[in-house]
Amino acid sequence: MPLVCEPCAPERAKLAMAGKNGGELFPAAFAPEAALSGLWLYFSCFDECHGICQDLPTAEGSYWHAILHRREPDAGNASYWFHRVGRHAIYPDLARRAGELGFAAGGGAWDPFAFVTFCENARLRGEETPEHQKARAVQLAEWQLLFDYCARPRG
Repeated sequence: MPLVCEPCAPERAKLAMAGKNGGELFPAAFAPEAALSGLWLYFSCFDECHGICQDLPTAEGSYWHAILHRREPDAGNASYWFHRVGRHAIYPDLARRAGELGFAAGGGAWDPFAFVTFCENARLRGEETPEHQKARAVQLAEWQLLFDYCARPRG
C-alpha cells in the first residue's frame, strides 16, 4: 500500500465495485459504507473513497477520510480528520502492531498525528529508505485493522 495514492487500479476491481453500496458488498458488517470506502482506498481510488467517507458522520468515516488525505498527501487535512476521529477502538491494537513493526510513538499509545508526520518525512526521503518501508508496513496494518473493524459483524 503506497504512501501516496496512485492511479485507481486494477480496472477489474473498479468495475466490480462500481455502482455497489456497502450493504450489498458487506451485508452483515458493523459499518458497511465505511468498509466500502476503505476498499476503494485500498485500490488507490481517491475520488470513490472520498465520495463515501466525506458523508459518513462516524469515527470510521472520519478515519478513512484522514488516511485518504494522508495519502493525498495533505498532512494538514489528514490531521483535521484525525481530530474528528477521537480515540478509536483499533488504536490499542494498532499501537501494538506498529511497535512490532518498529514504529513506536506516543509512549505506547497510538498517536495518529505522529504517524502523519512520520509518513510525510518518509515520503520525502524516498521509497528506498527503511523509514519509507516501515511507514508502508504500519499503514497496511492500520488499513487491515480498520477494515476488519468496519467489515465484521458486531454482536
